[in-house]
Amino acid sequence: MRNTFFCIDGHTAGNPVRLVAGGAPLLQGSTMSERRQDFLRRFDWIRTGLCFEPRGHSMMSGGFFYPPTRDDTDAGILFIETSGCLPMCGHGTIGLVTFGLENGLLQPRVPGQLKLEVPAGLIDITYETEGSRVTSVTIRNVPAWVARTGIAIDIPGFGPLTVDVAYGGNFYAIVEPQGSYRSLAELGAKRILELSLLVREAVRKIYTPVHPNDPTIAGVSHVLWAEPGSDPSKEGKNAVFYGDSAIDRSPCGTGTSARLAHLRSRDIVKKGQPFIHRSYIGSTFTARTEEETTVGDIPAIIPLITGSAIATGFNTIWIDQEDVFWKGFQVA
Repeated sequence: MRNTFFCIDGHTAGNPVRLVAGGAPLLQGSTMSERRQDFLRRFDWIRTGLCFEPRGHSMMSGGFFYPPTRDDTDAGILFIETSGCLPMCGHGTIGLVTFGLENGLLQPRVPGQLKLEVPAGLIDITYETEGSRVTSVTIRNVPAWVARTGIAIDIPGFGPLTVDVAYGGNFYAIVEPQGSYRSLAELGAKRILELSLLVREAVRKIYTPVHPNDPTIAGVSHVLWAEPGSDPSKEGKNAVFYGDSAIDRSPCGTGTSARLAHLRSRDIVKKGQPFIHRSYIGSTFTARTEEETTVGDIPAIIPLITGSAIATGFNTIWIDQEDVFWKGFQVA
């Protein structure tokens, strides 16, 4: 049996985004969180087939638009990537919204604005255009907060580290310069990939964060290696590890949200102050704390993340069950 998926491919700040504009399965659920669970139960082969080799690669990510489950929203998004179906994806949202608007797949009720449902909750979008092009997208993200600080781990062959865990739509283990970690450039991409697996495994043995409003969002999925800029209150750099072998080429939208909450909790970045976050390849997002709030009894922030995306082409992909690799594969 052959399944056909019409895709719009591109990237946000260097990291790939694949909008699956045709071929999305019908999902059950009264929220996007419930639809995410249904997709994982019944259709995860679509994710692996489109994101894993030979049709994808270790950095591949993207998503589908769905009709909203609420009257006050414009659309729903289901995210797919090599690590799974994320509750929220910032760079993915910027790319999907850009490609959707530029190709007439999204019809905002108010020009320049969107309200979207994602598995992690509701997000607001504003965007700017020049002619038919979307030049920037700003996400008013779900609340971000610091989940735990001072987690002590010991990495064989590297030494002790103390990490914090923060949430920005996904849970991040945040590693700041200390001990054997002095800078991203000194570590290099290969070493970051090797160490991140060990860091994530070590943190998971000690601590499992759970979202207080949605227990399906749980566990540390990403590792963010932070590097302060010359003025830590205004800029910083990061390398975000996800999946089993990927460094985010973008500054990572949910990672930037988690890092901003982390810095705000220590009053390093003031409310409303712009913060430029650079990726491992030097691309940037601009972020700021729009407001402060709580999630349950946890102090949190509402982050704004601004970035841009570029479409690179159309791609019609077949997943044919006569192909021995129809579900895709990964090489460890």
